[in-house]
Amino acid sequence: MSKIKLFLTDVDGCMTDGGMYYCPNGDELKRFSVYDGMGLLLLRKAGIPCGIITSEITSIVEHRAKKLHVDYLYMGVGRVIDNVTKSKLEVAQEICDQLGITLQEVCYVGDDVNDLDLLTHVGFPVCPSNAVQKIKEIPNILVLQTPGGHGAIREIAEKILAENE
Repeated sequence: MSKIKLFLTDVDGCMTDGGMYYCPNGDELKRFSVYDGMGLLLLRKAGIPCGIITSEITSIVEHRAKKLHVDYLYMGVGRVIDNVTKSKLEVAQEICDQLGITLQEVCYVGDDVNDLDLLTHVGFPVCPSNAVQKIKEIPNILVLQTPGGHGAIREIAEKILAENE
């Protein structure tokens, strides 16, 4: 983990509990953990850029990313937007190219099948305890003790930071 030069994560099921809450007027709510937010801030303070790659397109995620000052935010990944579709792996590779690093120097936290391709290509694949079984079966993946939305990001952040001391 001392070789990690970029930290990326999915949102739903990783930074949230995976639930989607709707108000009677149609507004959507998501529950985020302040512990995860602090984990991202501590990684950034240690000089590790952080980013979010999600298929969701929502102002909630945009506001959370802005509050946490994440270095990269990619929403709508995997969806067709303006006749263009980029995968999470393609987006991560673009970020790596910008930073001059390889995917082997990336930690990615994902929990579902749309994270599979990226998780199998990064050097440090991680999933929260609530990830689907297919993700937990990826060779060399670190399955955290904590479920998404309840401090999973903080758990891996602390492991990374401890390795880098």
